[in-house]
Amino acid sequence: MTEEDFRYLPDTSKDVSEMLAEIGVEKIDDLFSDIPKEILMTEELALPDPLSEGEVLRHMKKMAAQNTTSQDMPIFLGAGTYDHEIPSAVDAVISRSEFLTAYTPYQPEASQGELQAIFEFQTMISELTGMDATNSSLYDGPASLGEAVALAQVQTRKKKVLLSNGVHPHARQVVKTAAPGRGSEIVEIPLKVDQTDLERLKEAIDTDTAAVVIQYPNFLGTIEDLRAVKALLADTKIKFIVMANPLALALLETPGQLGADIVVGDTQPFGIPMSYGGPHCGYFSVNKTDIRKVPGRIVGETVDQDGKRGFVLTLQSREQHIRREKATSYMSSNQALNALASAVAMASFGKEGTRQMAQLNLDKAGYLANQLVSKGFKLFNEGVFFNEFIIELPLSADEANQVLLEAGIIGGYSLAKDYDLPNHLLLCVTEKRTKAELDQFVEVLGGVLA
Repeated sequence: MTEEDFRYLPDTSKDVSEMLAEIGVEKIDDLFSDIPKEILMTEELALPDPLSEGEVLRHMKKMAAQNTTSQDMPIFLGAGTYDHEIPSAVDAVISRSEFLTAYTPYQPEASQGELQAIFEFQTMISELTGMDATNSSLYDGPASLGEAVALAQVQTRKKKVLLSNGVHPHARQVVKTAAPGRGSEIVEIPLKVDQTDLERLKEAIDTDTAAVVIQYPNFLGTIEDLRAVKALLADTKIKFIVMANPLALALLETPGQLGADIVVGDTQPFGIPMSYGGPHCGYFSVNKTDIRKVPGRIVGETVDQDGKRGFVLTLQSREQHIRREKATSYMSSNQALNALASAVAMASFGKEGTRQMAQLNLDKAGYLANQLVSKGFKLFNEGVFFNEFIIELPLSADEANQVLLEAGIIGGYSLAKDYDLPNHLLLCVTEKRTKAELDQFVEVLGGVLA
């Protein structure tokens, strides 16, 4: 093997010798002469022999071939990351070098295209959520929720947060991880079967409460009654935070119409592929009263001195731009490329197309649930669900998933760990699943009842 096989390691033996000579040592080991011999490793590390670039590529492809992905089998796994159609226009647009290589737009006069892309993203998410303004995106949905809680605490000057157990377990974990640093008190509100227990929520509300957090639809797939939650917050200054699937909002009454103060979520359903769980793209929407406390940045629309339409970086509320004690966030960056992917996907579908896509999710999930019930399974959800629901099983969810996998189907999410429901399977049906795939699923899973 020659040094030419390692083209990403540019130093030749001659280069190394010249550098060592320049600093006055003979060999590389001399660089570690200051380290005590008793802690210096002298034996060779137990590593395999080095490989050339071609050998590494062949090795990695061989390992990747052992994976089973949604490209190989129909998938019924959702739980926060979903298998949706992605228009070809998405990759065509975001692959353009002016977007692919763009840095966070701190210099708005030099990046009108990037600013317009963010503006369009903000506008479409604001329409879906029914809110006045949306920021330029954050890392993902859970990150957005963590920032929303911080905003609520700063605005209300309260520390107590009532967090529904219907919120995604990972998002709840993000909120709880940040809580000690903020001096927060997190109170988890249990579910009553598949929806937030409103009686328990009512009992937990007091004068120290900063925010109530509800997911819509919740992690178990059920559409929460936001109007009823808002009624519990009447005549209080408690912030009502809703974490919502933006695709579902194409059909549902918007959180803004139902009284939400802050709406957050993840735009992965629009134009962002499943990729081992990330990267995603969080959104953050508020009413005008909170617009100056939004993390990240907001792009606005204006006209220049000639009356031509233009875009400007309008608000940045992190500590570098305003007085530190007034800042609610230390967020610096945003997910501009993924936000653009979501904007292109939404624009490609159009309003009616997005609504149809959501309707297909609703209808196909309902079809699968009905077929499974007719086969003898029990539906766990008591409330209306969107594109996810839970089926009770006569065996563990892990065992059921193995049966499905052996039949060429990627099953659902086991609720054993997060909800202590080992025999319950959270299933997701998107617009990509065909009737034949749904019927095959029913036939295979129905076999466990025999």
